[in-house]
Amino acid sequence: MSVVIAGGHGRIALLVSQLLTDQSRSVTGIIRRPEHVAAVRAAGARPLLLDLATATAEQLAEHLTDARSVLFAAGAGLGDAPGKANPVDHDAVLAFADAAELAGVRRFVMLSAMGADPAANHPADPLVETFLRARGRADENLLSRTALDCTVVRPSWFRDGPGNGLVELAEHTGPGEIDRADVAAVLAALITAPATSPRVLELVSGSTPIADAVGRVVCGPPPAHRTIGARGRRA
Repeated sequence: MSVVIAGGHGRIALLVSQLLTDQSRSVTGIIRRPEHVAAVRAAGARPLLLDLATATAEQLAEHLTDARSVLFAAGAGLGDAPGKANPVDHDAVLAFADAAELAGVRRFVMLSAMGADPAANHPADPLVETFLRARGRADENLLSRTALDCTVVRPSWFRDGPGNGLVELAEHTGPGEIDRADVAAVLAALITAPATSPRVLELVSGSTPIADAVGRVVCGPPPAHRTIGARGRRA
């Protein structure tokens, strides 16, 4: 299986690349900066220099023709101004989805954020509100696409620990925290599982081994989508 990761230099994306290449899977990581090439290669992936903020769907599709699945793991953080989302946090998601459709790639996994919601309201932190609203709009667009088998993953607050392989992965988990290593392991498992869509899954540390947690959402029927309003972040 060939996987293309948008945002290939992110900390979670690098971990996903290493996990997949350790399974002898071919991975391409899309990056914007030449100085990130070495890190992507060290994770076992092939670096592809391309600016997601400006690339068209047609340009992206040229690099997805051999892919079996894609992961969108890019993000610009909280952006520069309230009410004005960075293109990477919304427009680039839609362009990448358009590209997947053009290239005939059905499996699409989206690394979103807990609390992503077009109606998010965080008056104390308008940058967070802008980010979550943009991500929420992007998530809803993805889930409406019948040409994609899309799973949206919304982790809670990230930690930098090594992970313990125990998580809770469900339509609604409630707030919590989770190590980036465990997020990466869940994403790597979902990328190779075609039957988890269309759905939104929240992710926090828990008591279920990752293989079992992913197996449950693969085997079970997809729940009706509903927007979650809890606050979260991503990297």
